[in-house]
Amino acid sequence: QVQLVESGGGLVQAGGSLRLTCAASGRIGTINTMGWYRQAPGEPRELVAVIASGGSTNYGDSVKGRFTIHRDNAKNTMYLQMNSLKPEDTAVYYCAANIRKRLTTDTRDYWGQGTQVTVSS
Repeated sequence: QVQLVESGGGLVQAGGSLRLTCAASGRIGTINTMGWYRQAPGEPRELVAVIASGGSTNYGDSVKGRFTIHRDNAKNTMYLQMNSLKPEDTAVYYCAANIRKRLTTDTRDYWGQGTQVTVSS
């Protein structure tokens, strides 16, 4: 009843850019914190960036200065602009959001299905 769908992944050369989009849909009442995470093969999932409903942000150390997270609350959508991409940014990128369902107090974390980002050297 609540879905997160990522898009925008793909193959890019080192130094290039990609923009990921995460769209939330369904019985959405309130979207609290949203975030991007990534997981490379054989590695644990790690934080890329998070953004609160008011717009404050936090970034993982490895992406600071290169990635920018923002959100459009009117569209229930979050974006991740990734610049100066490196081969070590290669991973599956997941969006996540803490959402209260409409007309309920049911609040939980939701995850998208992931989108592959591959950076070639």
